[in-house]
Amino acid sequence: MDYTFDITLKTRAIYKTFLETFPLEQLNKKPEGFNNTIFWNIKHVVITQQLLTYTLSGLPALISKEEIEAFRKGSKAEVNATKEDVELLKSQLFTTLEQTQKDYKAGLFKTFTEYTVSTKSVLSTIEEALEFNNFHEGIHLGYILAMKKNL
Repeated sequence: MDYTFDITLKTRAIYKTFLETFPLEQLNKKPEGFNNTIFWNIKHVVITQQLLTYTLSGLPALISKEEIEAFRKGSKAEVNATKEDVELLKSQLFTTLEQTQKDYKAGLFKTFTEYTVSTKSVLSTIEEALEFNNFHEGIHLGYILAMKKNL
């Protein structure tokens, strides 16, 4: 699973670069033809990783319930992110991943509730959830790259 975590880490480093290089106005802008913002997409991947790993394993997420509700699947960018929100997200990109990796190595993910994702694949184990998470984060990286051209 080291490779799986390494891919996630590298993707998140790219996300951090976006958070550091785009001005707040662009992070909060919904480009024409898109439903959400760059900030929403990045926060969404952090939230989704928590839902796919901790929640489906019956464990408490490392992110607040309010954040989960605001950025989970089916949500929309309702309010503009602040500089403080961006700083928090830059930290969460890595703290959540580091803790997940520690918890995985410690054997904390003992149970897993099967879940069918939007591609109709069924996740049956924590390993499958972690692997699918990389696919999901890649999709949102693609959205952001497309959005970047329309800012």
